[in-house]
Amino acid sequence: MKNRIKIGLMFSMGLLAMDGLAETWSLDSCISYAINHNVGIRQQELRIKEGEQAITEAKDRFLPQLDASASESFSFGRGLTSDNTYANRNTSNFGWNVGFGLPLFQGMAEYRGVKVAKASLIQYVHETEAAKDNVSLNVISQYLQVLYCKEVAQSARSQAELSAFEVERQKALIEAGKVAEATLYDLESVAAQDRLQVVTADNDTRTAIVNLANLLQLPSAEGFDVMPISQGEPPIPGPEDVYSQALGINNAVLGARQAVKVADENISYAKSGYMPTLSFNAGIGSSYYTLSGMQNEAFGRQMKNNLSKSLGFSLRIPIFDGFGTRNSVRRAKFQRNSAMLALEQQTVDLHRDIELAYYQAVGARERYLTSGETLEKTRLSFDSTRERFNLGRATQADYEQAKNNLFRTEIARIQAHYEYLMRHRILMFYADGRK
Repeated sequence: MKNRIKIGLMFSMGLLAMDGLAETWSLDSCISYAINHNVGIRQQELRIKEGEQAITEAKDRFLPQLDASASESFSFGRGLTSDNTYANRNTSNFGWNVGFGLPLFQGMAEYRGVKVAKASLIQYVHETEAAKDNVSLNVISQYLQVLYCKEVAQSARSQAELSAFEVERQKALIEAGKVAEATLYDLESVAAQDRLQVVTADNDTRTAIVNLANLLQLPSAEGFDVMPISQGEPPIPGPEDVYSQALGINNAVLGARQAVKVADENISYAKSGYMPTLSFNAGIGSSYYTLSGMQNEAFGRQMKNNLSKSLGFSLRIPIFDGFGTRNSVRRAKFQRNSAMLALEQQTVDLHRDIELAYYQAVGARERYLTSGETLEKTRLSFDSTRERFNLGRATQADYEQAKNNLFRTEIARIQAHYEYLMRHRILMFYADGRK
């Protein structure tokens, strides 16, 4: 068991040695890389391109249409002649036509279709930015998790060094004949447990780094590490101030608000079905006809003689369409009500998240500040117990309890500190966005 622990400790030390040579990333570089490589964000960006294409298609509906056609037909067998008798005749007919159509007024449908497409594009942009915000928050959380695990590992290593020192000191006392050898076994057992804590803490650190690398969608976590960030004790902004600022810049709220505008435009677009439409049409064409057993005019002469031209206007007035337009308008209004509810829910969720992050930040800060004083007193208590243990005035159990109390206090302070930093960064993110 001791050999396994030693091997694990050596392995973790090797990982830390490699980390020292690894490429370190800052928090900003992690966020930037994650945004540029996240699959979900890239999918949202495709929606933006689709929205741009939708605008182009909506504008193209204002353009006229021009088409050409040609046909050739043959007829064999008995047929009715100009003398009103039947005879076996073979006929052929060739014709061509060029048509032009221009929409003059389509009940405002094209114009409103462009407005719907433009409003939808803005919604897609906000939703894409909201996806980037979510990725950024996840990266911040996981980045701080890595730093937290690193500090826990460092604290565990300090405990292991204390235990190793006590083992060596006890061996020296045994060689001098001042203490019994049985005491050494207890200290070696504690030292082995502390080394196991180091191995566990290093493994947690490596797991946190791998999770961050996966969040960034790196091909491998090999050689990947993060830089420490400035810590300190930043002030915590008030929740209402953060909320008032977030309402104007939070992309999730802006996207939900834009969805309501899109629904309004869809209502107007649906009402276009109540209005008449007017279009202009023009065409030109000719034909060539042959009849077997008869003298037929030449192709060019027939084409000239049979040439026809046309101009016209087409007016369509909707009178009754089976309530199709009415149902479309109602459906669009239902979608607007749904968008309004989604916006209301989004603002409620935003206020809840900000308020929760604020009180969690305040609580973590209080625990961090309090644990600082507790840690100082706990360290003094441990130093006193250690000194009494070295003088033989305290038992092994007293020493171990004091050391464990010190370790637990250090971990509680580290945990409170990083929760404080994380909640503060979340609040600042809501207040300032990705600045």
